[in-house]
Order: sequence, then C-alpha cells, then structure tokens
Amino acid sequence: MEKFLERYDSKISGVISTFDRMIFKGHILSFFQKGNRHHYLFQEKVLFKDFGKYAKKVSGEIKDKARELSDKEGRPLIPLDSSRISKEDVARKVQEEEGIKEGLICVITIVEPCVSFDTRGNRETGKLEVVIRERRCLFLYFYYQHKEFGFMHVRIQTWFPFQIQIYINGREWLCKRLNSKDIGYQRHDNSIIQVDDVKRAQEIAERFVDVNFAKAFDALSRQINPVLPRIKKVFSKGYYWVLDQGEYATDVMFKDRQSLREIYPELVEHALVNFNASDVMTFLGRRLTGNFQGEIITDTKKRPQGVRIKHRMKKNSLKMYDKWSVLRVETTINNPREFKIYREVERCGEKVMRWVPMGKSVFNLYRYAEVSKSANERYLGALSAVVPLRDCVKELEQLAQPVRDGQNRHSGFNPLSPEVTRVFEAVLDGAHSINGFRNKDLRNQLFGDNTRLPEEKKKTGSKITRIIRKLRAHGLISKIPRSTRYKVTEKGYRILGASLEMKKKHLPTTMKNVA
Repeated sequence: MEKFLERYDSKISGVISTFDRMIFKGHILSFFQKGNRHHYLFQEKVLFKDFGKYAKKVSGEIKDKARELSDKEGRPLIPLDSSRISKEDVARKVQEEEGIKEGLICVITIVEPCVSFDTRGNRETGKLEVVIRERRCLFLYFYYQHKEFGFMHVRIQTWFPFQIQIYINGREWLCKRLNSKDIGYQRHDNSIIQVDDVKRAQEIAERFVDVNFAKAFDALSRQINPVLPRIKKVFSKGYYWVLDQGEYATDVMFKDRQSLREIYPELVEHALVNFNASDVMTFLGRRLTGNFQGEIITDTKKRPQGVRIKHRMKKNSLKMYDKWSVLRVETTINNPREFKIYREVERCGEKVMRWVPMGKSVFNLYRYAEVSKSANERYLGALSAVVPLRDCVKELEQLAQPVRDGQNRHSGFNPLSPEVTRVFEAVLDGAHSINGFRNKDLRNQLFGDNTRLPEEKKKTGSKITRIIRKLRAHGLISKIPRSTRYKVTEKGYRILGASLEMKKKHLPTTMKNVA
C-alpha cells in the first residue's frame, strides 16, 4: 500500500481503515438440540400437544414488550406490509422529523421468512417431537441512535428460537469517538472524506475491536426479549453472539473529487484486465492450488456514485469503488473458515496453540480485522503498478533497446511478442507479491508439466536463468538479499504494467479502428 500512497502523495490527504457494515447474530444454541428443546418445555410445564398455543402466547409477550417500549419512549410502532419498503429510510425519516439525538427511534414490524419450531409425530416412536422447520413469522426491528454505536437496529424473531440480528456500522462508532475527542472531520454518507488528525483517528479506529460487544448486545437483548430470563434459568446461558457478515474498508481520502476521478478509471481497468484468480487468492492471503474447490469471479457494476469492481472467492469478496473523494477498498467476510486463527485447542488431551480455521465468534473480531486490512493493503499495493501509458512511452522505447550489465550485453524486450507477454504476466503474477519468486516458479508457470524429465528441467532452467538476468539488467526485478528469490522493482511494476496494458487494450482497439 505504501507504494500506492507514495505514487499519489500529492493528491491524498490520508487513509482510514476500520470496519464498515457489520451484521451480528445472537443464537440460543441450546434450542438447536432436540433434547434441550424437550427439556425446556418440560421445565415450562408445557405438553408437546400444547406447544402451538404456548408459542403463540410467548410471541404475544414479545410483541407486548415492543409496544410497551415504544409507548414509554413516545416512539412510533410502524407496521410494514412489503419488504420492498426500505426500513432504514423509514427510520431515518422518523429520526429527522422528530430530531432524535439518542435512544429509540421507532419500532417496525414486518412478516418475513424464518426458521422456527413445530411439533410433528415420529412414525418410528409414535410420539410427538419438536422439530425445526421453515415458516413465516413476525419480526420486530428496533431502530436506535445508540450512545456508543450511533445509528443501528436490532431485529428479533417473535417466534421460537427468538433469533436476534444486530446491524451496526464501524464508521458510526468512529464518528462518535471523534466527536468526543473534538477531532474535526467531514462526512459523505457513511464515509469520512476528510479528518483533521488522521493519525489519531486511525489509532481510535483500531480500538474498535476492543469493544465488549457481547456485553453491549446482552443489554439490548434483555430490553426486547422478556422470555430471556426464563431461558437463562433453564439453560444457564443466553445468546451466543457471532459476526455473520463483516465489511472492513480502507478509505484512501483524496483532497478533492477531481483528483480521484483523474485516476479511478485506469485503476478499475487495470484491476479488471490484469488481476486473475491467483491474484485474488493472494490478496486474501491464500494460494491457488489444485485442492481449491470453488469459484473466483470478477465483475463490475455501474452505480449512481460511480463504478464498482468486485472479486468473489466463494462467499468472501474484495471490492473497490469510489465514494465522492474517497477510494474505498473493502473486504467482506461471510465465511471466516476460509482463514486461520491462532488459538488454544485440545490435542490428545492437552491444550496447545495451533492455527485452525476461524469461527464466527464475536471474540474473533480482531482476526477479522487483521485478515481484511492485509487484503486491502495488498490490493492497493498491486494497484501501484498503474501508470498512465503516456507517462511510460519513453521507458517503453528504452525497454526495446539492448543494455549492458558489466561486461555482459543483454538484448531488449519486444512488448508485442507473445513470448515476452507471457514472461511479463508470469513475473507480475499476484502469487509472487508477498514472498517474491524463484527460477522454479517462473519455469513452472511458463513451461508447466513439460519439465518432468531431467534434461528438460536443465534446459528450461537455463533459459529462465537467462530471462532473469535480462530482467535484472533492465532494472525490472531485483534479487532479495540472502535468498534465491526475486521481486519486481517499482520500475518493473510501472513498465511491465504499461506494456501489458498496451498489448491488451490499446493495440486491439487501434487494430479494430484500422480495420
């Protein structure tokens, strides 16, 4: 990322990295085991045949609690009959009209699909059981201007198992902290486009992962779920909180809208044309191997604000878009098990520290941030290769000329040659952006399985050695000290990227116009 910031230093006022939209969910895990469901009804002295009546009664208690809260705070309870109506827009309109600065804004009710419980007969045992099934039920949306999290909402299912979903925005939280510290800033929608003290703002943003979300969410759940005390009495535990979806954004704040517009189209085009599946995996801290099962898809979408490019790896994604004068690179994690976390696990009866697949627990939030921030920074680092072709014409001309490295003379590169194009693409492969590449890596990319025989390995290895020497002589790569690996230089990123852009974009367009 530092290379990107250095390249556009005169246009950039600062960078802020923190969470954006976040969806947390609260599960009462005990309800998802049949024996526990039966035990709960036994403790409540409810027969299985009476479960429907009992569930309806409990649902009524939750609805009554919502009416009680709305009446107490003097806030409206608004029923909606269509999911096409934006609940957030309704809540913001109420907030604006009533000038609500803190507390409950409104309660919105709507019927939506859900996973709930029902009683069915078991043919084998001839007895009733409480089973899980899909149905529709009433949901309650409590919109708040929260003293800590800002504008947010809590959604509760009024039917068993009373799932809770909580939506917050990390930048709402950050703005609250900036206000309390008297740090001036400008905001556009949910983006901070300018801040007086960028360093302090980032330090504050990094403390977001230290918030005790479980404690805060427990307090909210107690307010809206009157059944919770009885559940905790039976199971000795309440909601288990998880981060179901987390967006972590790195916002590069440009000094004005025009400064970003001058370079953004080329950034999008470079990402669309040059970033392949291997690059996307590398950005997300993974390696593309034969064991990978899934799809990696890149697409673009035009929005009223501009153009968005998105790279999907299974259920996780990395995207880039512009919001006024902010260039945002954002990682969204829906399936954290694609990543690893270093934690204590039990092995052979002993507790040891191991890297294991990451779960959704709210206590893993710090690792979500580490993975996402690294992905965003790698993406921005790769974009540092973007240089307008007009600025590289002279260097491209020099690339075709021979050069001397001491007593050795090396010929130039022909950027239009298919063989040279393959070499440039192999060198710029995103898989090498972290640790660099070896002779073997280029050999496998350029010659694949044709190097199994010893004599072929020797022949192709020698050819790659000559290519590496030639690339070094032209200043396109350099050797990593005390290793057998090489990395692309800043000049290399600039010239190789411009060469590939000329070959893939400008030349085909020119030939098409000529034809």
